[in-house]
Amino acid sequence: MLRNARHSKILELIEEKEIETQEELCQELSEAHFAVTQATVSRDVRELRLFKVAGVKKRYRYAAISKSEGELSDKMRSLFQACLESINTVGNIIVVKTLNGNGANAGVVIDRLNYEEVVGSIAGDDTVFSICKTPEEALIVKERLLRLAKD
Repeated sequence: MLRNARHSKILELIEEKEIETQEELCQELSEAHFAVTQATVSRDVRELRLFKVAGVKKRYRYAAISKSEGELSDKMRSLFQACLESINTVGNIIVVKTLNGNGANAGVVIDRLNYEEVVGSIAGDDTVFSICKTPEEALIVKERLLRLAKD
């Protein structure tokens, strides 16, 4: 029960404040009367699948993916739209180019979409390779991603 309450508080905190580090998250949890260690917060970050996005006041901040399967939160959609530079296909591979440092974030978005045509993805600093079963499926996914980028 304590773990679930702590997870809820973490999600609430990162929604309300720009929290850049696990140490900051530990401090915020402590102020909210949760006794935690950095190791506990590290495990929570992993379990909640938190990731970092560009902040307004700080360089980066933690963010979370929406809960519903195969759907994106408005934040995730905006993140994808803001970091996207191009989407191309080479055979059955979709090549997504992003702004520097955003490849992993775009990879999370693509994975979260849970497209059945995508067998797997590999994300780097500014590139995501998503592999489909066929070149035709790669073109279908490319079009879906382009529509997502425009919505």
